[in-house]
Amino acid sequence: MARMFKNDYSELAHPRILEALKKYSLEQNIPYGLDYHSENASNLIKKIFNAENADVHYLAGGTQSNMVFISAALRPYEGVIACASGHINVHETAAIEGSGHKIYCLEGKNGKLYPEDIKLALKNNYDEHMVKLKLVYISNSTEIGTIYSKKELIDLHNVCKENDLYLFIDGARLGSALTCKENDVDSSLLGSICDGFYVGGTKNGLLFGEALVILNDNIKKDFRYHIKNKGAMLAKGYGLGIQFEEAFKDGLYFELAKHANEMAESIRNILKKFNINLLDAPTNQIFASLPKCKANALIDKFGLEKWSEKDESMTVRFVTSFATTNEDVDCLNDYLEELFD
Repeated sequence: MARMFKNDYSELAHPRILEALKKYSLEQNIPYGLDYHSENASNLIKKIFNAENADVHYLAGGTQSNMVFISAALRPYEGVIACASGHINVHETAAIEGSGHKIYCLEGKNGKLYPEDIKLALKNNYDEHMVKLKLVYISNSTEIGTIYSKKELIDLHNVCKENDLYLFIDGARLGSALTCKENDVDSSLLGSICDGFYVGGTKNGLLFGEALVILNDNIKKDFRYHIKNKGAMLAKGYGLGIQFEEAFKDGLYFELAKHANEMAESIRNILKKFNINLLDAPTNQIFASLPKCKANALIDKFGLEKWSEKDESMTVRFVTSFATTNEDVDCLNDYLEELFD
């Protein structure tokens, strides 16, 4: 059976992560994320992202991270500005709305928000009869595989500061964004341009888990109470600390993301050979538009996710991971040669 290109979390974990968990499996640790592995991991993350004064919390998944941070940051009458394609709007089953906060969606461009979008949203929400917009949510990389440039992030930071808004970055695929060839954002920038972000592990070779980094002192207050109140505090939190410690102690985290991007670039080159239309995105997600019959054949063979349909064409998504191999890519190439023969 061919390897799937369905997502970047269908494999359990990189062998080094599993070995680290095995190594410490009988070691006793303080629970609830107060162990020395979590402390070591937090110190590594704070150094890499220039966030020495941040608080770092380890949560099970991306939806939890988004919901816990946003609900902690906002008062009952405040809401979130997000791109319509944003994960909190499309794939989180109203978790944000369920916590009592409206998502104010904007179309944006290429999956991204810009200062003019924020200014227009604020202009249209101007008094106490409307939800007060207080937080801007973005993803890097975005849900369609695009990335923010350094200038774009700084411009968003500036417009948020000028209008007393929080800026929060969903980093489910942060590794992919920071290691793709087109990226000009250094990891150290993140510690100075937002109020919070998270470092995604689930989609980058860890067994599961995200490292939520809180930079704004007002949001830090009583945050552990908030985690517990939302049912998101892990008793065996050291299980996440061990994984992030291993991932960041010598650059493994970025190596895994870079590998996934390189495999995606190989697939893009193959798809272009067959004149398949591709969305312009540089990370480990590839969006390809094909005739429906060929798209369905690829779905059946490689477990691709159908993204959209229009008339006789269908857009499907390929996703590479830390475990994708050159042999997997060659298998796809061979199948396409048969399919387009």
